[in-house]
Amino acid sequence: MSALKIKKGSSSHSAYDLRSHFSDVIERHTLAVIVENEPGVLARVIGLFSGRGYNIESLTVAEIDHTGHRSRITVVTSGTPQVIVQIKAQLGRIIPVHEVHDLTVEGPSVERELALLKVRGKGDARVEALRLADIFRASVVDSTLQSFVFEITGTPEKIDAFAELMRPLGLQEVARTGVAALARGGDSIV
Repeated sequence: MSALKIKKGSSSHSAYDLRSHFSDVIERHTLAVIVENEPGVLARVIGLFSGRGYNIESLTVAEIDHTGHRSRITVVTSGTPQVIVQIKAQLGRIIPVHEVHDLTVEGPSVERELALLKVRGKGDARVEALRLADIFRASVVDSTLQSFVFEITGTPEKIDAFAELMRPLGLQEVARTGVAALARGGDSIV
């Protein structure tokens, strides 16, 4: 007896056709990985992604506990639900990894990113760049007669939108920190 149930009256499904049980929708997930702060840990995590062909959209890492020697790696990745499950399971098997949390499914979270954008322009383009920066609450952190450097903090989507509006005004260069994320509410993962 097969453990796979087949819909009654559906002759197009066989016990070997598992497509209907798996989603091929690509999802974006933010993972918080608590690791031992020691040499080579980040290389192992990145190696897991590259070795299996998983995509990293954003990666940030910093020490969060000086006395306990722990760091937090925040990884934004995308894949089918099955791929996300595999990523989390494989991350959990890496020896210096203490915890793996999927902030996307564990509840509401807050994501922020910082970006610096250099915009070159003169005349009306400069005025428009300043006007848009004001709307997006971006700060001017450097100014010359030829360019501005704006600092903006927000969701990745907000930064993407600001960059797209700056492109026709003379966007020259962008530096982004990657996503930092925390679960909302009173619970904490560390």
